[in-house]
Amino acid sequence: MRTLFTAIFAVVSSGILLQGCASSANDMLPCGTVAAYLAPEPQQNKYRVVVTHLDNKAVISRPTYQLVPGRYEFKLAELIDSSSLKVSLAARKTKILVIDVKADTLYHLAARFNTDKIYLGLDEDYWQPIIAAQEHKSCTMAKSRQQG
Repeated sequence: MRTLFTAIFAVVSSGILLQGCASSANDMLPCGTVAAYLAPEPQQNKYRVVVTHLDNKAVISRPTYQLVPGRYEFKLAELIDSSSLKVSLAARKTKILVIDVKADTLYHLAARFNTDKIYLGLDEDYWQPIIAAQEHKSCTMAKSRQQG
């Protein structure tokens, strides 16, 4: 009898401990993902970008950002590596891309190199930040990880 009691106590105790470690559905939020890791596609004039700021706050760039649904402003620097890029270093400035992040959506960021003409000197119009691809990707995040 004592062995049976010990076994039941162990099972019940384990369940209580596991329940304390698990996140409940109430502790989770829907989210979307913004990514800046796509390989460049020079044949389509698409290149990598680096995120420097998110909603006017400096960030250490990382491959993905999980965000609760809402409107976000990304400041991006282009990483265009093309022999046809003729602008001066001073023209290579960051640009803003505003994204309305939706739940369960993955947004891939890129720089589109405009090749409609030859851009020279300080002409900053040689590139534009774009959402290069968008796809469904399930996403939930702990409330404690919410940006804010």
